[in-house]
Amino acid sequence: MGLTYQMKMKIPFDMADMNGHIKLPDVILLSLQVSGMQSIELGVSDKDMLEQYNLVWIITDYDIDVTRLPRFAEEITIETEALTYNRLFCYRRFTIFDEAGEAIIQMMATFVLMDRDSRKVRAVDPEIVAPYQSDFSKKLLRGPKYPDLENPVSKDYHVRFYDLDMNGHVNNSKYLDWIFEVMGADFLTKHIPKKVHLKYVKEVRPGGMIASSYDLEGLQSNHRISSDGEVNAQALVTWQEFNQES
Repeated sequence: MGLTYQMKMKIPFDMADMNGHIKLPDVILLSLQVSGMQSIELGVSDKDMLEQYNLVWIITDYDIDVTRLPRFAEEITIETEALTYNRLFCYRRFTIFDEAGEAIIQMMATFVLMDRDSRKVRAVDPEIVAPYQSDFSKKLLRGPKYPDLENPVSKDYHVRFYDLDMNGHVNNSKYLDWIFEVMGADFLTKHIPKKVHLKYVKEVRPGGMIASSYDLEGLQSNHRISSDGEVNAQALVTWQEFNQES
């Protein structure tokens, strides 16, 4: 196991949805902010990675379990830990605790290193991950199989300038925005995600158009983000009915 790192924060107004819950894409943004702060304190920040190795961290998969979503002005603690790594993948845990110390969101993220210029995945150098004190393990964490969409509903979205991050590609939380937004306001005001599997397949080009497609069976939805005839991301979401008391 690796070093753990924690940050406390209150949910700001602009991160709350119509129900008063934090938006799950913003949970990802806050969590990555926490892991970024840990990296800075350990001397292996994103800037250091670029300047010393010309490498950037990218995320290939998320596995998210939601007991409940924190609400506007609620204080939460985000804890992260770089668990294990192998030749290509690094696995990082995020846990969100409420004010009573109860774990309300669990998230596992899979990271890989990519050369900024060639956009090709690079093998993990043990020297790079040594400061996190994570263990080497040959065990691979495999996500689910994503079935084809049967009778999808689809909506097109334009990729805007402010959807891009410092590395020039779409911020990974934006994909979850597109995945949820296509469900429509009526559904989203009555349901919150309970379980999310999200897989990134291919980068979305800046300035283009994407199609967010899904099919829904009961409380299970199957999603695909695509552009230029190629799949960019896939997701499986299990929903729970919104409880006004949660």
